[in-house]
Amino acid sequence: MTLVQEISGNLGQGEISGDVCVCPSSKQNYTAGSFPKPQHKGNKMELGTSSSSSGLVKAKSETLAAALESSSLDFSNDGGSSHGSKQHVMARTLSSPSHSSSSKNRRNTHIRKSKSAHPALDHGGLTGGAALSRASSASLGISFSFTGFTVPQEEMIASERCSNEDILEESEAATSSVSKFQAEPTFPIYLKFIDITYKVTKKRMASSSEKSILNGISGSAYPGELLALMGPSGSGKTTLLNVLGGRFNQQNIGGLVSYNDKPYFKHLKTRIGFVTQDDVLFPHLTVKETLTYTARLRLPKTLTTQEKEQRAVSVIQELGLERCQDTMIGGSFVCGVSGGERKRVCIGNEIMNNPSLLLLDEPTSSLDSTTALKIVQMLQSIAKAGKTVVTTIHQPSSRLFHRFDKLVVLSRGSLLYFGKASEAMPYFSSIGCSPLFAMNPAEFLLDLANGNMNDISTPSALKEKMKMGNSFSEIRSSKPTPTVVYEYLEEAYKTKIAVVEKKKLVAPVPLDEEVKLMITCPKREWGLSWWEQYCLLSLRGIKERRHDYFSWLRVTQVLSTAIILGSLWWQSDIQHPKGLQDQVGLLFFIAVFWGFFPVFTAIFTFPQERAMLSKERESNMYRLSAYFVARTTSDLPLDLILPVFFLVVVYFMAGLRLSAKSFFLSVLTVFLCIVAAQGLGLAIGASLMDLKKATTLASVTVMTFMLAGGYFVKKVPNFIAWIRFMSFNYHTYKLLVKVQYEEIMKNVNGEEIESGVKEVSALVAMIVGYRLLAYLSLRRMKLHSST
Repeated sequence: MTLVQEISGNLGQGEISGDVCVCPSSKQNYTAGSFPKPQHKGNKMELGTSSSSSGLVKAKSETLAAALESSSLDFSNDGGSSHGSKQHVMARTLSSPSHSSSSKNRRNTHIRKSKSAHPALDHGGLTGGAALSRASSASLGISFSFTGFTVPQEEMIASERCSNEDILEESEAATSSVSKFQAEPTFPIYLKFIDITYKVTKKRMASSSEKSILNGISGSAYPGELLALMGPSGSGKTTLLNVLGGRFNQQNIGGLVSYNDKPYFKHLKTRIGFVTQDDVLFPHLTVKETLTYTARLRLPKTLTTQEKEQRAVSVIQELGLERCQDTMIGGSFVCGVSGGERKRVCIGNEIMNNPSLLLLDEPTSSLDSTTALKIVQMLQSIAKAGKTVVTTIHQPSSRLFHRFDKLVVLSRGSLLYFGKASEAMPYFSSIGCSPLFAMNPAEFLLDLANGNMNDISTPSALKEKMKMGNSFSEIRSSKPTPTVVYEYLEEAYKTKIAVVEKKKLVAPVPLDEEVKLMITCPKREWGLSWWEQYCLLSLRGIKERRHDYFSWLRVTQVLSTAIILGSLWWQSDIQHPKGLQDQVGLLFFIAVFWGFFPVFTAIFTFPQERAMLSKERESNMYRLSAYFVARTTSDLPLDLILPVFFLVVVYFMAGLRLSAKSFFLSVLTVFLCIVAAQGLGLAIGASLMDLKKATTLASVTVMTFMLAGGYFVKKVPNFIAWIRFMSFNYHTYKLLVKVQYEEIMKNVNGEEIESGVKEVSALVAMIVGYRLLAYLSLRRMKLHSST
């Protein structure tokens, strides 16, 4: 046997963990600094042998020395000089022997065998971060630095062809394993949930009934662990995740959810990051703008603006988003980044302020297997940084499954398994459920959760239960029904695992009482002052909505209407009664058009942004008052541009009064009408939060205001005359008539021209009143449904 074959065979049985190589034949450990020196004979390098019976000796090359030296690099250049030492200590802590041994027990990922039977070095398990990974991967073309032998060229090419993609993926994972953006250590959160139940009430016409969604779910997730919640659709995964995140009404929840042995309270949300299943992002902002705004709003006041922006840049590097940082996020009708990049941006928003607990709802949905693997690798790296990570996942690949630390399997709201992911298959085999051929563990577990026993062995106890049953269909069929399988698996878990796991959950977490009390600190600190929040949200709103305001569709709509009006009322002459009547009709149409148009634009404001508002309010990013004022005032400059163009065209084409004072007063009157109409649309949208209902109500209201506007009906019955005083069309129409004819005539169409103070006061009252109603409606809005 050649020396290379002997070493390859030993490596196939040994393990590489950190900087230590274990030889199974000699049971001897070699660290990076204790490798025997090579002996040179001629042009060949031979490995020296020790006096022991091992026969396996390590060579220390210059490449290895360079790699080990680079592993202790200071990362302060990437994350700022003030944070370099802490990051270096964290990186070395994560690569400690205790951590390596625990991860070895969870997953044997330190050695990967390629298709050509040669070992490919797993960069994800190397210590020292990206620098060591890149240094060692650069040396793969010549030698494996950690094993000390030279691979023949033809074998090296065959191995590289099979493992190149895996090496690239693991290099990315190793790069993200060093947290460059954390300014302080992660506060540990030990999450426990015991006997969780959740019920919803279904209200019907004559009665109501309760439906149970979760039935006695128990489990835990500790710092450094990645917990996966698996189960078929409708099994209660998302409901359980929302319960753990404190996003449901506590009155409907039974059982106990504790964070460091303390119950949930609302200020805990600042330490929890929650990534929803849907990507809630602004489509017209770039990746860098999105993360920068998040950093400036969420990070504490103690950091300067430059430090916050640097933190956003560090997160971009951490998530591998450098190439698309200047690309718009995109959406249904806007081209943008890919689905995997969009999901990473969502995760970046939540890890920006270094949360202790990160919850994710199906982060790999609608992604291909490679992109999904990168997402899970990133979550694994986040967990290794000391965070507690819990994610729901629908149907992971086998590579994803083996990266989970703990696993919860749900079916019909009940628990079928909780424990280490690596022990799930042995457990189900112990109760008689084994796959008849090799298959993806996730597919096997989902088949069991669905009660599908095809390609799965039937336990003897289940066969006996089928024979003793009274169902003739069950006896005739070779496989048990899903209900029977579900009951058997639930009973097996309660008998074999539940008691032991609950004893573990009752044990106190390994933290001092002072540390536990730190999590209950009631202080809530905003990242910015009210005025800074207002300015930043206004700037973000203008950047996001400028595309909508100046879209060719909207500009064409306004200008084409103006040209048509100017053509129909071309140079109207008020010297003749018919000309005066025509011009008054034009003024009424202007009042109606700029009352109708803004209402139906503003209706969509809050219903469309409800998901974003709920998400950002849950994260305590800003005050609701700052958001509301910014949202309702940042558009005012843009709202004035199109009406000015409209009036410039109509005013001079129709031959209205040629006076600068009259023109600018007409513009001001139309602007007051627009702001009042917007207030009505905001109030209706915020009160109903349903576009169909809001559109219906707005149509009836605007039509009523138009009919009561003083043009169609002169004499209105007293019992309904009050409507016209609530109509912004009525007050706008009277002001436009006053501006055009107050110096020419005393009355128009039998109505006396008044001073206009009442009309202006009424419009200002509407502007304030409608917006106050909209704000109170948002205050009462439930951030999340209780169902």
